Amino acid sequence: MLVTNEPKVKQNSLRAICAGLLLAFSWPTYGFSFLIFFSLVPLLLLVESIQEDQMGKKRGRIFLFSYLTFLIWNCISTLWIKEASVFGATFAIACNSLFYTLLITLYSWVQTRMAKKSAYLFLVALWMAFEKFHLDWEFSWPWLNLGNAFANTTQWIQWYEFTGSFGGTLWVLIVNIIALGGVQHYLKTRKIKSSLRKAIPVLFWIAIPIAISLLIYTQRPLSEEKVLVTVLQPNIDPYQKKFTTTNVQLLEKITEIAKTELKQNPKFLLTPEGYLDEGFGLDLLAYKTTPIREVIGSFNTTYPKTALLTGAQSYRIYAQAKKAPTRTANQTQNGVWYDIYNSAFQFENNIEDQYYHKSKLVVGVEYMPYKHLLKPIMGEFLLDFGGTIATRGIQKKRSVFTSSKGISTAPIICYESIYGSYVTEYVRNGAQFLSIITNDAWWGNTQGHQQLLSYARLRAIENRRAVARSANTGISAFINSRGEIEKSLAYEAQGALIHSNELTKKLTFYTVYGDYLARWSFLIFGLLFLIALSGRSKSQAAF
Repeated sequence: MLVTNEPKVKQNSLRAICAGLLLAFSWPTYGFSFLIFFSLVPLLLLVESIQEDQMGKKRGRIFLFSYLTFLIWNCISTLWIKEASVFGATFAIACNSLFYTLLITLYSWVQTRMAKKSAYLFLVALWMAFEKFHLDWEFSWPWLNLGNAFANTTQWIQWYEFTGSFGGTLWVLIVNIIALGGVQHYLKTRKIKSSLRKAIPVLFWIAIPIAISLLIYTQRPLSEEKVLVTVLQPNIDPYQKKFTTTNVQLLEKITEIAKTELKQNPKFLLTPEGYLDEGFGLDLLAYKTTPIREVIGSFNTTYPKTALLTGAQSYRIYAQAKKAPTRTANQTQNGVWYDIYNSAFQFENNIEDQYYHKSKLVVGVEYMPYKHLLKPIMGEFLLDFGGTIATRGIQKKRSVFTSSKGISTAPIICYESIYGSYVTEYVRNGAQFLSIITNDAWWGNTQGHQQLLSYARLRAIENRRAVARSANTGISAFINSRGEIEKSLAYEAQGALIHSNELTKKLTFYTVYGDYLARWSFLIFGLLFLIALSGRSKSQAAF
């Protein structure tokens, strides 16, 4: 028979809610980053409280309370997804909350089989390994990785050039575990003075990384080598006007909006993701002979010193294919196979066209995860997130676009800017600055577009590359290599920005070695999990 304790249930409910609120209110862009250092303490207290009580079904109760915590965090931080699709938001929030809940549930099991300090180490390794896994598998949704919490407090994390955002995740977990010890001491002793002494290590672990970051900040000058770049913000409603405007009209709009900036002969002009999106897009095998390419050529002739970097839908038809030629290929009702892409193109006078296909795609909106396994069972069900009707194609390697002057940039498309190690591939391939083209208008005037802009600041620090960002409805911006926004256009403003963007060739430690902290975490997690599974440390378990 299950023994219940109503006051204990209320206490744990409050702790679960408190943890969820602390996580949510530490999140960019409205949150206060400092709260992240204590956000997990109520949840960890809850877990240990349940482990020590006399009630049954411990693992089930930990699961339910933890799910409440992560559901609150996900809802407050990412509910804006519903602007594109209510089903998509429900699915993403429910699943992501479940994933984090499973982490805490597994950690609670390990607590019963290992010494307390070993269990804490397991939690750190498990959390970081999951974040890395969440970056790479086909259900990827790393929006809430803990290291992202500092996206608006970039002066605290200049050392991300050595660790990437996983350094931030490690920092947050360590401080929360140390803070947990201080809170537990106070709850047991009710002695304020000794509890404050316990808080000294917490302050130390918070202050020292910030001090190191400020030192790096003051010692790292901005690059003196510059390139003049213009970013366009056309402010086109994607739900109403976007698909009724022809590509020719969109090209004319460029000169209409950016006429003043184009007179200054920028070396690059950026337009948003999917800007040329009329019909099925550009046929990769035949677009060079189409009227739209002639119009683009006319633009290049008029502005011969400017490389046009624009987003466009494109496709490739496999007329002779009898079976799927790629993992992402779709089939028409007539049995013809084709791939459709969310692409970036660079057009410049007297230079061969360059293009790149977006390869970190949004689950459901742009592709069906594990399509070869799920489609025979579910059809196109998972594509009902408010996005496309066909899975998008990808490419294996990151392309960089090089201008006639030998200047190279990374054509990063929207969602790709969340992925730290992924962006380093562009930089290792020679990108001297980062170009981000995006269309965040699907989410409306919510936190979504602001958070995505903030995450671009992390990529700037990690790689020490300036960012030029063109967003359809905003926020278009220029970000320097310290992660500071130097210029921006307000949301839903129509216009263009021009700026002398930094150029850098030197590679950072993180650019070279990527998510090495996460790779080590996989190893540590695996070793500790095997030890816990074997029961060899059970006699030393904390509970």
